[in-house]
Amino acid sequence: MAENIEKQAATISHNVAQLILLLAGLTAIAPLAIDAYLPAMPLMASEFAVSIHDIELSLSLFLAGFAVGQLTGGPLSDHFGRRRIIFVGLILFCIASMGIVLSHTLHGLWGWRVVQAIGGGMAIVNSSAVIRDISSGRDSARYLSHMAIIMMIAPLIAPLIGTLCLYLAGWHSIFIVLFVYALLIGLLLHRLLPETRQISTHKTSALRRYYEVLSHRKALAYLAAQSFTYGGLFSFITASPSVYMVYFDVSASVYPFLFGINVLMMIVVNRINVRLLHYYDPPCLLRLGQILQVVTGLMMLFYIVISPAPALSMIVMGIMVFISSQALIVSNAIASTVEFFPRSSATATAVLGSFGFLSGAASGLLVSSLGDGSLWPMITVMTGCAIAGLTLKTLILHSCKHFPANKTGC
Repeated sequence: MAENIEKQAATISHNVAQLILLLAGLTAIAPLAIDAYLPAMPLMASEFAVSIHDIELSLSLFLAGFAVGQLTGGPLSDHFGRRRIIFVGLILFCIASMGIVLSHTLHGLWGWRVVQAIGGGMAIVNSSAVIRDISSGRDSARYLSHMAIIMMIAPLIAPLIGTLCLYLAGWHSIFIVLFVYALLIGLLLHRLLPETRQISTHKTSALRRYYEVLSHRKALAYLAAQSFTYGGLFSFITASPSVYMVYFDVSASVYPFLFGINVLMMIVVNRINVRLLHYYDPPCLLRLGQILQVVTGLMMLFYIVISPAPALSMIVMGIMVFISSQALIVSNAIASTVEFFPRSSATATAVLGSFGFLSGAASGLLVSSLGDGSLWPMITVMTGCAIAGLTLKTLILHSCKHFPANKTGC
């Protein structure tokens, strides 16, 4: 048994680059499922005879379902192994994708999107867990950043894929493409991904694992940082079709480029993050990203206050800086958190991801409900999330000074 584990570790170490590429492909399922159908929202609203805000609600439901999938898949992965839960999740995702294709009602769309999200969450939560299985500290943060750079190709091209499918074969073909992609990723992972979970004779219940994560004060601080930055991100993603294509009257063919420029900037900032990790610790870079988001959000709010007719170019630039700051926050928050939980990394990742997507679902729902045809709902919620994340993280870390380390994780 020991020899097999050593051989497997050597194989993993030798093929780290290939493994990161595969995990990035797996994680890319989420942005593909979220972003690919954004250009089709106005057409889907017309076909289902509902408002665009009803279609936007399917995104919030997806984010909530994704959170449930991660909360379920994390502890199951720590208990049964990474590979099993990945494949169970991908099977659910594929079934639900075809269910959406065959849906003829809005409620059918909503229901299958939730199932699709649960499957995607169960599978994707293992990506960061596998990284933690094979690395730690700055190495872990670097691997996550490299994976994120590759993964960011997905949200860059997802709206383009959605637009192409929309014009060639209608919105249903978008979900057929998602089905095929998930199937191919599953086949590759089945062939090339080894089991990386650390085998332990001590079995811990799922509730106990969650308690260990949620009772760790420093982990809670990083959890707050990631959760609220996801809230800001999905405020933009949810509102961007109506803001760009309705408020600014941008065409469906131009929208993917305005959306994609944010991803390009995220890739640039992520690359900067990888270099900075040679000199600074993840928590330091995390704080830098949060401060940048707060300042940018406040500047956008000030601009729409003083400008009677906000210019598209100014809003695009502000959002570009705000969203690109994610690259300094997410990977460093994950690396800073999972470092505390070497034997429960999937559970820790599940908590991070699920709270992030729940925050995204709540903020997206808030933006949709406040939607009045102006820029105020989106910019206000984005800025509020940035301020809340930085404030809450700072307060929790400050409180660590007043509690014993052995009881609070401080």
